[in-house]
Amino acid sequence: MPKYMRKALLASVALAGFSLGSAAMAQDDVKIGVILGFTGPIESLTPDMAASAELAMTEVTESGLLLGGATVTPVRGDSTCVDAAAATAAAERLITSDNVVAIVGADCSGVTTAIAESVAIPNGVVMVSPSATSPALTTITDNGYFFRTAPSDARQGEILADVAMERGIETVAITYTNNDYGKGLADSFAAAYQAIGGTVAATAAHEDGKADYSAEVAALAASGADTLAVFGYLDQGGKGMIQTSLDTGAFSSFILGDGMIGQSLIDNIGDGLVGTVGTVPGSDSEGAASFDVYARESGIEGDGPYRAESYDAAALIMLAMQAAGSADRAAIQAQIMNVANAPGEPIGPGELARGLQILADGGEIDYVGATNVELTDVGEAAGSYKELEVVGDSFTTIQVR
Repeated sequence: MPKYMRKALLASVALAGFSLGSAAMAQDDVKIGVILGFTGPIESLTPDMAASAELAMTEVTESGLLLGGATVTPVRGDSTCVDAAAATAAAERLITSDNVVAIVGADCSGVTTAIAESVAIPNGVVMVSPSATSPALTTITDNGYFFRTAPSDARQGEILADVAMERGIETVAITYTNNDYGKGLADSFAAAYQAIGGTVAATAAHEDGKADYSAEVAALAASGADTLAVFGYLDQGGKGMIQTSLDTGAFSSFILGDGMIGQSLIDNIGDGLVGTVGTVPGSDSEGAASFDVYARESGIEGDGPYRAESYDAAALIMLAMQAAGSADRAAIQAQIMNVANAPGEPIGPGELARGLQILADGGEIDYVGATNVELTDVGEAAGSYKELEVVGDSFTTIQVR
């Protein structure tokens, strides 16, 4: 049975026991988990991601409209981004001790897979990841409980290959962090790049947490390539590979995947990154612009990736709750696809109260949000990407693809 049909069937079964009239039986407080890598190789990005998810929760609580007046409390857990055992332990605590009804997260693909398969899916808890992008997650056996507001790296690899070739970069060496995310994006990019005439001169994994990357850089430089494609993490091995390349003169031209995009990379590396290109999920839509203003007005000053996706992940969970008329875990799962996609009244960032009211009145919504949310039949965003270039001391958007 196709996955979208399974979801529709689950929705019909779950909704048979729920109605909006059950809002009168709402909990006083609903807990939602936020599990992200607050320590580890992307720790400079996650504070703003969490704050964005929690902004949506505050917005809903202050509306007083969720399930007859329920409040929403975020409960954080540290995924570490890389330690599957620590991540699953954190998720176990959120689900069994804190009794969260759903989870925003996780972030990095490997720990997201581990949490989903070992903890969330067996316990019937929805996960909506704002940043796990491994193509392998598309086919995970999730029983309809895993969603993501970030698109798959299968698409990012194709776009990044186009960016490289259009800029006249015809030969590259590739380094990737040795995990599901790094290998998935490296494989996607290499296949797409070679298909349009590019040459991959060498490919090698790197480990995070090392003090010295000179051997890895020297091996890649021996391939004769002038450009290094880096599919790693900006606060760990990816940064180390770039710094070593610049220090030794091995490479001065770089292509970056989304895990490398963040101001801390420029702050740490400096002028050597000028001209560097990369991609990150994002759009130039009205919703994206509106969210940027809303986030800054709410005290979220950063411009790193996955803030908008985090807000949208939390929003989908709460709107699904309202559509179901219940904070029951299975009821939330049954409504995610319904509130995410047409038909219905479009709802943007900062408009969650309006969406909650429409649902309370028995209407339908199409949550567009900050990232033009439209989930595929396997529950993931199709998505668009920003092509970025380091100009001066910041990443600048060149175009949206």
